[in-house]
Amino acid sequence: MKDKRRLSGILLHPTSLPSPYGIGDLGEAAYKFVDLLATAGQHLWQILPLTHTGYGDSPYQSFSAFAGQPLLISPSGLKRLGLVGDKDLEGCPASDDERVDYGTLIPWKQHILEAAYREFCRDDYDNQKLKEGFSRFVQEQGCWLNDYALFMACKERNEGRSWLEWEDQYRNPTEDIKDRLRGRLAQTIGFYQFTQFLFFDEWMRLKEYANQKDIRIIGDIPIFVSMDSADVWASQHLFQLDSNGYPLKVAGVPPDYFSATGQLWGNPLYAWDAHKEEGFAWWISRIRHQLDVLDILRIDHFRGFEAYWSVEYGEKTAINGQWVQAPGYELFNAIQNALGDDLPIIAEDLGIITDEVNALREHFHFPGMKVLQFAFDSTLESIYLPHQFTSPDCVCYTGTHDNDTTSGWYRHLPPDCQEKVRRYTCCKDASQIGRCLICTCLGSIARYSIFPLQDLLGYGSTARMNIPGTASDNWSWRFKKDALSPSLAEELKELTLLYGRG
Repeated sequence: MKDKRRLSGILLHPTSLPSPYGIGDLGEAAYKFVDLLATAGQHLWQILPLTHTGYGDSPYQSFSAFAGQPLLISPSGLKRLGLVGDKDLEGCPASDDERVDYGTLIPWKQHILEAAYREFCRDDYDNQKLKEGFSRFVQEQGCWLNDYALFMACKERNEGRSWLEWEDQYRNPTEDIKDRLRGRLAQTIGFYQFTQFLFFDEWMRLKEYANQKDIRIIGDIPIFVSMDSADVWASQHLFQLDSNGYPLKVAGVPPDYFSATGQLWGNPLYAWDAHKEEGFAWWISRIRHQLDVLDILRIDHFRGFEAYWSVEYGEKTAINGQWVQAPGYELFNAIQNALGDDLPIIAEDLGIITDEVNALREHFHFPGMKVLQFAFDSTLESIYLPHQFTSPDCVCYTGTHDNDTTSGWYRHLPPDCQEKVRRYTCCKDASQIGRCLICTCLGSIARYSIFPLQDLLGYGSTARMNIPGTASDNWSWRFKKDALSPSLAEELKELTLLYGRG
């Protein structure tokens, strides 16, 4: 990446922002958070994938690799556009201002968005600028939007079931059948196109506001896509599937720091030969789209581009898998040829990393990740200790969305590891361990230093965002609107300047 400044920032997904509507969104609180970042001398805001989440509410399992998350659309923004009124916003299930209750929130938000679309379609709705913007969006984003909207309309017609359970005409339609379905489901298709327009209109306004304050957005994408997604449904030939659409092999990782049985993600694996035949067009389109809406892109599980863990479909754990080579060099050469040499990409290179994976990352000059929590999981010398960093071309984190908060993590360490943390960070008060690890992160030679907001606030395990390998009670943490204060912002600014960042 061309920008060689020492910068720092905060990891916080927009769903964790305060809001009176049950989930963080792209409205007022998001702008206030950008203002706080600027006041605190931060120049980076890292988020999780912005995509339309599927079952389990995980941003890493989405109905589309391209479509935005409708739950992030601001009800207040809809009201300002004259698309909904006060009566529409009644009955919001917002009983807990520290957790997202997806089960009650999703149907309510769907109801609000449907009301907005009905109003938009009325003959007497007179916001011509919005109508022109929508028409332009549909035309410009058709390469992914058409299949996504049709997929979601078919899913709605099939009562939300996975596309593998649909009738043949829906499950693997010909282009002629797709055309007939588009005519039959035109209203529903229009609704899903409209929600995407609303999302990206709000998001790009927020991103522009952040950029004006010299804050760059670091986004995130998983290497794999969900089985129940528009991507797999519309391009089945690009995945390792049988003739009925079921996966032959699925993705995961072998046993590691997070799980003794590995992680069985269940995502279908790519048919890389088919991607090669098409000049990696799908991947180029995916990366181009992400870099259009983000400043920097973190790719989750980068090592899968060198070799991926392939598990037979039907296995109960990820233990019985094997490493299979992937065309990483060919892929990124094709992406560079299409999008330019200096790709602003961060490679998530955690887990089982070989010399071959490092060589692939270094060849394309992608900075890797250093997670400080991993430096203290034993008393042995670790490559994640800052004095072991050999190059500034990396991103240093206290922890990620998959880690416990630093406070929670510290409490569960063995006493000898706790002592090592205190000595290394010069921490005299264990209650301030999050702040001490942030200072260690800021003081490292890493180009970028990033820490979850939970660590800045000193929160414990109840504020954890995700526990890998578990399917419930994840992705729901939110902070209260009074948690961030001007004094906290000033304190962070002083620390940031002390360590030469900003």
